[in-house]
Amino acid sequence: MPSEESTLRALRELPRHEIYEEVEVIVLREFKTVLLMTEDDDLPVDTSYFDLGLTSLRLTEIRATLEDRFDLAINANVLFNEPTVDRLVSYLTDALSDRPAVDTAH
Repeated sequence: MPSEESTLRALRELPRHEIYEEVEVIVLREFKTVLLMTEDDDLPVDTSYFDLGLTSLRLTEIRATLEDRFDLAINANVLFNEPTVDRLVSYLTDALSDRPAVDTAH
């Protein structure tokens, strides 16, 4: 099984639209888990997190998980000023597209 680092490197090398698709799958899975939804449940990506039933505490937990998963910082303003899954996925896609691949040759 590939390491998380090699998975991130491979993700960053994809075209932007493919990064978006992969990030969306991961983010939706995390939100559905926290909201106690099944994989088959529909989660509207353009609805506010808070309208979906998330609290600030749960959103902070999701943020920490996604920061670890993608090895990047997520600006709290993105979470609270434009609080939709679609906006978060776009933000993460931009962040992953703009960062160089992880250099492991130290």
